[in-house]
Amino acid sequence: MISKIKFTFFSLSLFLVLINCQNSQSIQKISTPCQLGAAPNLHITAEGKALLSWVEYLNDTTDVLAFSSLEANKWSAPKIIAKGTNWFVNWADFPSIVAYSENPKYLAAHWLQKSAMGTYDYDVRIAQSVDGGQHWTPSFIPHTDGISAEHGFVSMLPVANGKVFATWLDGRYTKTENNSDGHDHEGQGGAMTLRGAFFNTKGVLTGEIELDNKVCDCCSTSAALTNNGVIVAYRDRSDEEIRDISIVRQIGQDWTRPRSIHTDNWEIAGCPVNGPKIVSDGKTKVAVAWYTMSNNTPKVQVAISTDSGANFNPPIRIDDGNPLGRVDLVYDNNNLIISWLENKGKEKGIIRIAKINQDGLVEKKLTITQTSIARSSGFPILEKLDDQLIMAWTEIIDKDENTTINSALINF
Repeated sequence: MISKIKFTFFSLSLFLVLINCQNSQSIQKISTPCQLGAAPNLHITAEGKALLSWVEYLNDTTDVLAFSSLEANKWSAPKIIAKGTNWFVNWADFPSIVAYSENPKYLAAHWLQKSAMGTYDYDVRIAQSVDGGQHWTPSFIPHTDGISAEHGFVSMLPVANGKVFATWLDGRYTKTENNSDGHDHEGQGGAMTLRGAFFNTKGVLTGEIELDNKVCDCCSTSAALTNNGVIVAYRDRSDEEIRDISIVRQIGQDWTRPRSIHTDNWEIAGCPVNGPKIVSDGKTKVAVAWYTMSNNTPKVQVAISTDSGANFNPPIRIDDGNPLGRVDLVYDNNNLIISWLENKGKEKGIIRIAKINQDGLVEKKLTITQTSIARSSGFPILEKLDDQLIMAWTEIIDKDENTTINSALINF
């Protein structure tokens, strides 16, 4: 019996060593220039260069939005986009940077900045550069309501004709006399809305529109480009507090009405802070990944469309049984790669990725790293870079939950 136990233990140990060896061969970690900071985001330019943005905590009062580019598998010295002492910095609502499609030296970056004294009074601010990030213009605000209320969860998407599309959650109707902070998740004030607009390199806005008049209050948005135009995915909110994933599609100059991509029927009285991710091959293939806890069963799911988002197939469940969501999704040729956070108990989690082939079957999975499930661990970000994947995530570095940014190249 003793020898059998020893043999079993040895076999298990060997298995774990082999798994760790396999992971180390697949994952090349890359140090980032971040010292103390969080809120990473990634963008791949039209010429295939990776840009990493994050918020650096300069001191107790000042935040810096910085970015770096990947050169020969190393992050360049960071460049400062903006800094401020009155920013709204949130673990789930983080800044971004994008490059214009026609000229990768033309950049746009966004962050959130307080507009009044209320806790959730803040604006979206967008600054631009025409010289690859050496200099940045004064920022402008893409929403024109002029109301001190909550505006955030921005997705920016480069489109044709020298423009960028931006979509965001807009709280202009949430302010009431009894709800002065404008962050009403109990339905006493007006509803949070989803809005969008286009802007050019001079910051000129066009096509600002309300896309949905009642949405979930603090789940991230996501946008992709099909052969018909822009498609936006977000968490909707019904009068009965059903918070499933919906899309709106641009067809020519018009926008469709909001439509749910799948009936999860997740009824929840508060925002789960867990938005979807939508991707497209630029033509007719579209996929959406999201988290749900309908019927008290946590799931990470992916639904696929082959007609530019007009219809979606039934969703495919991806997780290992106890996910926390925080999903990301990319196209890899005809395959899909999804990332999510899996809960391992005792405040511990792992970042997982899975490959879904063109037949909708899960081919393989890989653990990227261990992490915390605390809010301060943020949202892992995944992108496709040439024939590899690139990921960035927030890492808690001490018992006080100070954080920094880590990244890795992944062969999968």
